[in-house]
Amino acid sequence: MADLTLYHASPSRSSIVRWMLEELGEPYDVHLLDLTKSEQSSPEYLAINPMGKVPALRHGDAIITEAAAICTYLADEFPQAKLNVPVGDPRRGSYLKWLFFSPSCIEPAVTDRAFPRKEAPRRGMLSYGDFDTVMNVTAKAVEPGPYLMGDQFTAADVIVGSMLRWGTMFNLLPKRPEFMAYVGRLEQRPALQRATALDAKLATAQAS
Repeated sequence: MADLTLYHASPSRSSIVRWMLEELGEPYDVHLLDLTKSEQSSPEYLAINPMGKVPALRHGDAIITEAAAICTYLADEFPQAKLNVPVGDPRRGSYLKWLFFSPSCIEPAVTDRAFPRKEAPRRGMLSYGDFDTVMNVTAKAVEPGPYLMGDQFTAADVIVGSMLRWGTMFNLLPKRPEFMAYVGRLEQRPALQRATALDAKLATAQAS
């Protein structure tokens, strides 16, 4: 039994953490949850994540939830994988910003655009401000490449990259050349290819 266990459902946000785990290169177990059977709402799982959603990660006696928090935790716990920017490095501030920019700005901006409110909220009431600003800031960050932190691929690329892959795949994001080039670079990573193949195999098994 591995020290790391991913509570996983596919497709879902837990695929983000599966990609991170593949990048990490450490052995891990997968505890599958069938969302169609509401297994995420069982008392056993609610004891792990009271929010009743995936992903959740168990590492020894520690339980971590929320994809960005999990990826941050894993990058710091396993520094040999070089997926973090360590404390003391002046680049860490930018690295942390991008880790949390996706769930706090990109995702809500995309969701609000996909499912518009009946009345437009005031800009100052939104965590992200406005959609166009979020897109412009993100495009400027990924354009120089190859990754958000330059030549170093980090957990921030897993978080931001997962959102951009999903958003462009389902036409929820503008297919700006900066986004498409960045996503194309990510698609070449063997760890992402492995994670995608593993989840595709799961989807096939669940459908049969």
